[in-house]
Amino acid sequence: MQAWIVTAIALLYLGGLLALAAYADRKRPLWMTGRARPWVYVLGLGVYWTSWGFYGAVGFAATNGWSFLGLSLGPALALLLLGPLIRRMIRVARANNITSVADFVGARYGKSELVAGAVAVTALLGVTPYMALQLKAVAMSFALLTGSEGAGGLDPALGAAAALAVLAMLLGARKVAATEHQDGLMLAVATESAVKLAAFLAVGLFVVFALHDGVADLVQAAQAAGAAGLLARPPDLLQILALTFLSLMVFLLLPRQFHVTVVENRSEDELRRATWAFPLYLLAFNLLIAPIALAGLLAFPPAAGVAPDAFVLALPLQNGAAWLAAIAFLGGLSAASAMVVVESVAVAVMISNDLAMPILLRRRGARRRSMAEQLLTLRRLAIVAVILSAYLLHRWTSGAQLSAIGLVALAAIAQFAPASFGGLFWRRATGRGAVAGVAAGVAVWSWTLVLPALSTRLPMLQGLVADGPWGLAWLRPESLFGVSLGDPLAHGLVMSLAANLLAFLTFSLTRAATPIERQQAALFCDEPAPRLAEDADQPLRRPLRARATVGELMQTLSRYLGPDRVETAFRGFAIARNAELEPNAAVDLQTLRFSEHLLASAIGPASSRLVLSMLLTRRNLTTQAALKLLDEASAAMQTSRDVLQNALDHARQGVTAIDRDMKLVCWNREFRELFDLPEGMLHLGVGLEDIFRFNAARGLYGPVNADEFIADRLERFVVKLETLRTRLHPSGRVIEIRSARMPDGGVVTTYTDITETVAVQEALERANETLERRVRERTRELTRLNQELARAKTEADEANISKTRFLAAASHDILQPLNAARLFATSLVERAEAESDQARLARNVDSSLDAVEEILSTLLDISRLDTGAMKPELSNFRLDEIVSQLAREFAPVAAEKGLKLKVLPTSLTVRSDRRLLRRVLQNLVSNAIKYTPKGRVIVGCRRLRGRVRIEIWDTGLGIASGQQRLVFREFKRLEQGAKVAPGIGLGLSIVERIARVLEHPITLRSQPGRGSVFALELPTAAAMPVVASLEVLPAHRASALKGLAILVIDNEPAILDGMKTLLESWGCTAVTASSEREAEQAIVRNKLTPDVILADYHLDEADGLEAIVKLRWKLGAPIPAALITADRSPGLREKAASKDLQILPKPVRPAALRALLAKALTRRAAAE
Repeated sequence: MQAWIVTAIALLYLGGLLALAAYADRKRPLWMTGRARPWVYVLGLGVYWTSWGFYGAVGFAATNGWSFLGLSLGPALALLLLGPLIRRMIRVARANNITSVADFVGARYGKSELVAGAVAVTALLGVTPYMALQLKAVAMSFALLTGSEGAGGLDPALGAAAALAVLAMLLGARKVAATEHQDGLMLAVATESAVKLAAFLAVGLFVVFALHDGVADLVQAAQAAGAAGLLARPPDLLQILALTFLSLMVFLLLPRQFHVTVVENRSEDELRRATWAFPLYLLAFNLLIAPIALAGLLAFPPAAGVAPDAFVLALPLQNGAAWLAAIAFLGGLSAASAMVVVESVAVAVMISNDLAMPILLRRRGARRRSMAEQLLTLRRLAIVAVILSAYLLHRWTSGAQLSAIGLVALAAIAQFAPASFGGLFWRRATGRGAVAGVAAGVAVWSWTLVLPALSTRLPMLQGLVADGPWGLAWLRPESLFGVSLGDPLAHGLVMSLAANLLAFLTFSLTRAATPIERQQAALFCDEPAPRLAEDADQPLRRPLRARATVGELMQTLSRYLGPDRVETAFRGFAIARNAELEPNAAVDLQTLRFSEHLLASAIGPASSRLVLSMLLTRRNLTTQAALKLLDEASAAMQTSRDVLQNALDHARQGVTAIDRDMKLVCWNREFRELFDLPEGMLHLGVGLEDIFRFNAARGLYGPVNADEFIADRLERFVVKLETLRTRLHPSGRVIEIRSARMPDGGVVTTYTDITETVAVQEALERANETLERRVRERTRELTRLNQELARAKTEADEANISKTRFLAAASHDILQPLNAARLFATSLVERAEAESDQARLARNVDSSLDAVEEILSTLLDISRLDTGAMKPELSNFRLDEIVSQLAREFAPVAAEKGLKLKVLPTSLTVRSDRRLLRRVLQNLVSNAIKYTPKGRVIVGCRRLRGRVRIEIWDTGLGIASGQQRLVFREFKRLEQGAKVAPGIGLGLSIVERIARVLEHPITLRSQPGRGSVFALELPTAAAMPVVASLEVLPAHRASALKGLAILVIDNEPAILDGMKTLLESWGCTAVTASSEREAEQAIVRNKLTPDVILADYHLDEADGLEAIVKLRWKLGAPIPAALITADRSPGLREKAASKDLQILPKPVRPAALRALLAKALTRRAAAE
């Protein structure tokens, strides 16, 4: 294949990765934060499988047999067995804004610059050969695929180094804050992991099924040819153990692995998915490594001169599958590029944060310049320098085997293990011991592994390796101190780690840990932090002695993070503390700790501590005092958290707090014990759904459908915040769960064991059941008697309701003849001579009809009130509109009896039913006048709080206290009252019923012989303006109805005759009809247009309302009309009002009819 084609394929592939990463960073697709994110994380871990694994694992299998399995066993065991440890590392890194493995180890030992720097230098020593290996693999694969050493004379390794340097700068050196998740970088790495797996599987399946008839055929052919080599023997146990241990260590501590596993982790779901998915990913590679190695040994005997590392490419090329070789080349390029890019970015962060920044910060002028762009430039230069160093090393070691270089490099990274893992479990470990351990380990690693590797290139070293220095055989690198384990890698690894561990322990025990080291040890070891003695009695928010201001602190941070990000962060911090952001305020410990944490995201914990200490030294504070103050801030914040956690752990209720994503952020010991949860189950970020599912899986909630139960609990627990009771199985414990919403959208929940309370309740329920059974037996007879009484009461109620319904339904038929009689009587009174016997008889008849009308109207009102047919129509109106009308109405009656009626004026506005309230007051004033032989009657209003009390005072007979309740009963009259005035005893009964409907309480105060006071309370409303009274027509106009044409419609001939007689006596022209059709004929026959239409509501063919509407339409004029009816329902009044009709209740009062006609006459006069 031509070199330019391969070069173009490689550049296009890398360009595609860059475009994919740019898309993820700019567009931020939802699937990158949804269900796909855990898979991106899993494939991102595939950066572990570099070109050394893609090519070198096959070569290692061909030369060392089955020991290659150790390269994958270590990461698999790390994920399967050390999950809690990895979660703790992630939690600590997130809490401290840790950006690299050097920051992680340095932060453990008091944020030590020296420790972080030592780790960074060691990492640089380890990863540079490893990166050189990747460039070597690219050059080898390019040469095999093209048959040349380069394109246009350009070294392919140099071209790859340049391209990968550019890619690394574009993907990983664009943001100052190294802790910010880099979605583009992760997506690119995940894509490369998928590509290299697909390519390796393609080659493996080609070898097994295209070149041979399966694995069995391949094994038989290799055995027959004697080409199985070490693959035909059992694995070297020592070697495989050493590789397993080494790969486990470096899987957690390699800079690129730490970056992907810890820094880029977003949730527990990602790590949980990786626990089983990534071992399967490695298994897919390992299933085909041995078959490819066997096929390579079979196809290329030693005399062929094909390196075992090249079998993956050489086999397709030998068999004419150039397309498959190109795919394999892309797989190898993916493996190499992913490693170089992520590793160079991670190492560049360590170089800038832990090596360069401490030096730059101590230079004059660095404290005043903006460091953000300088920091990015520094990281980009570090990327170029690291990759260039790897290229130069590649050129120098061009003949070495890939697997040898890789193993030596990994052994250097393992030197972090004692300081890293020891610091997570041993609180007495110190920074001094960590530095000593790393230094000793690196020294022994250099002597036992690096020196023998260099001797192959430097002949001058061969004698030293063979005989030892000064001929001391016990110092020979491969048998140091006379110990030789046979395998050089195992020997070098064991000796270097032994020296490392010994120095680590010795130097840690020779000096006590500093306060900041103890404080950080507690944080890393998940133990309560010791409180510094100097801070024991001082509040967390006391002003610093240095008196630095918040504005100065923000200005300092802005040089590294940019002013926009710093201001946003500080404003959010101020809001969280319920305070204002005041730049001139003195810095307190919480603000200082927050600033250190924020700055650590850009330059690491050690450098951020140095920056803030320099700020404080500018305030006449020594460096030692400044560092001590920073340590106090960290310890104070940690102490605050520990005090809160300690209080929660001693609470008698379980407590949890979850964030808006339903992830656990806080819990106490009681919660874990209530639900008997394993310690490893509870950790920061675990999902609430996972806890529910774990409990459901072990039957804690009984036999339930897990998915439905969990969905229901999350809805009620988090969304509705309901109080729940849960019975746990099989213990039977009952837990009460109460939730409350937090300001940030999270939920805090308490769990209370109420088993004893529930047991008592259940015992009471059982006792109640027994008692109820006994009571049930004893009351059975009472129940039977009650049933009989209920039946009797029901029959009585039904009889009463039947009576009421009859009275209500018969109102029309009862009032019809009374209406006719009233009309005739009025005609007689008006026609008779004033002093004649005929006039006296007519007036007596008229008075009798008045009494009958009052009785019937009262009975009908009572029936409507009892059946609920009378509904109040509430509105706001001025009270004086009613009381002034009462004054005009009853003044003549009172004067006739020689009484003085006084109505006090009022300006109050009330809310009530105008008509019903007037009826109540009319009855009360009428009774007061009726039962007061002499003296006076007063009507007045008293203001109350939001209410008014209308009082009617009289100087009448008075009512004894024992009889005051009786006067409100129907047909009940007192003996002395019956002697003074006639009546039937219904007035006050109506008053009491209407007051109850209106919800206006009525009271009575009375003394016999001195008088009575009836009072009615009703609510007030907003004041209303005075409405001018309508102008009253002069007497001669009001009575002059002559010439007015009246159309009367009624289906009762007697009423038509009476109405015609009355109207004609007033000088009106009356036209009568029994239906709407007859009315039309009468209008045509008499050739007139009526001035007023009077229609009964109940007609034979239709109702009067419909008849009036039709007549108006046919006559083409809105003729004034009135509806005569005994139906007093609100619905009919509303319907009439909508048609502009007046209501005249039956029996018709001649005065009301005359007023209606006078109003119509006025309208006609105004129209003319």
